[in-house]
Amino acid sequence: MIDTPERHIRRIVIVGGGSAGWMSAAALANATQGRTPIELVESDAIGTIGVGEATIPPIRQFNAQLGIDENACAAATGGTFKLGIEFVDWTRVGQRYFHPFGGFAPDFDTVPLHHYWLRERSRGDGAPIQDYAMAWAAARAGRFDRPLADRRLVLSMYDYAYHFDAALYAKFLRGYAERRGVARTEGKIVDVRQRGADGFIEAVVLESGRRIEGDLFIDCSGFRALLIEGALHSEYEDWRRWLPCDRAVAVGSPVGQALPPYTRSTARPAGWQWRIPLQHRIGNGHVYCSEFTSEDEATALLLANLEGEPLGGPRLIKFTSGARREFWSRNCVAIGLAAGFLEPLESTALHLVQSAITRLLALFPDRDCDPLLAREFNRLTRIEYERIRDFLILHYHAQQRDEPLWRHTRAMPIPETLQYKIDQFRHYGHIVAEPLELFQNSNWLAVLAGQEVWPERHHPLADLHTEVDATRYLAGIRDVLNRAANSLPTHREYIERHCRATGFSV
Repeated sequence: MIDTPERHIRRIVIVGGGSAGWMSAAALANATQGRTPIELVESDAIGTIGVGEATIPPIRQFNAQLGIDENACAAATGGTFKLGIEFVDWTRVGQRYFHPFGGFAPDFDTVPLHHYWLRERSRGDGAPIQDYAMAWAAARAGRFDRPLADRRLVLSMYDYAYHFDAALYAKFLRGYAERRGVARTEGKIVDVRQRGADGFIEAVVLESGRRIEGDLFIDCSGFRALLIEGALHSEYEDWRRWLPCDRAVAVGSPVGQALPPYTRSTARPAGWQWRIPLQHRIGNGHVYCSEFTSEDEATALLLANLEGEPLGGPRLIKFTSGARREFWSRNCVAIGLAAGFLEPLESTALHLVQSAITRLLALFPDRDCDPLLAREFNRLTRIEYERIRDFLILHYHAQQRDEPLWRHTRAMPIPETLQYKIDQFRHYGHIVAEPLELFQNSNWLAVLAGQEVWPERHHPLADLHTEVDATRYLAGIRDVLNRAANSLPTHREYIERHCRATGFSV
């Protein structure tokens, strides 16, 4: 069918606010250039899930595409900068490792660098793989600056993301969207009207009786999934057999002297605890499995491990890791928690919102909402969720802890797609991430090595390249990275200089 202006989307309705709703509103307003009316419906009586967010580097591209000034956004959201995630006690109590953003130092030979590292490790060199990442050198020193653009320089060899208050980020994007014509309607939806002929959603009805019609509906209603599940009955696939944690209790605490440029994840007997440093508070949470501990026990453990007194009472969040079987059904696209939920271990929540928006814009429909477009959207989204799921499962499966939860996750059957990656690395040191995966080879290497999945052998060519003085090269990389890191300002100095938050006590 030839596209004609008569078939263009005439009106977009976004159901739900929060980060997902306002990210969608901002991106759609920017993409449609104000030529398509957009209305966002949210109710102040219905809370949002966001308790303070850590992100991953692609969020920078999302903000840049909207023309958002990084410093202004950080100042408005209490933002800080993130060079990666430190994992404490995951493999076993007392062990820690770092998942750096931007990968590791470049190869100095046709053999991948990590194979020379594996060989030197077998000969007694105890330097962990993270010591070859510029992000870790800076994070360990508590330092931060934006990477240089010149890829020949060592200070270009890292990436970064943000920590920010999710509610303030939604507020920031709301202002952006409303300045570009998005209309916000306050109200509770009590009914969803569908066309009899094809089941397309034609309108939502508010408690006031107002009817809001649209051609394309974006379901950002969170776990309620008001449209995609409530009206269109897209089933939710439960992944708790692999990701058994189903609760989180969250609370803020005061900012102390240390302001590390990274997120910390500390394994606990029945889950794990996050620490996210913002300018105005520290975000803390305990993700746990209700089968292995109670809410009272989980809360007490969190409060006992805060750095300072809690700011307010702990907040309980219940969830089920999993994903929709269909993310796009008829003329409705689910984005955010309405589409699925993967626990926050690798800070992927807002990325899944971002990537869904990007796919929607790439496959943007007319009023017919051709099922072929929905099929491709669903195929790509399914791949993304499943591959992120596998990456998260790896953290739970490859460990040596001895509590009931950890014995369970170590022994549980895992997806074949993950087992294949583990087998390739365990037997040969090969990392085999696929092009469509969010987490690429350097990410898998950081976690596989960090959780001590040791290969049985290194690449045979590393031994045949006798002219390569790998010992000297590797030591030189560590020295260069550390000296470069020490040339950077501290994380706090950088924030004070460029993006100090206003209206907060920092």
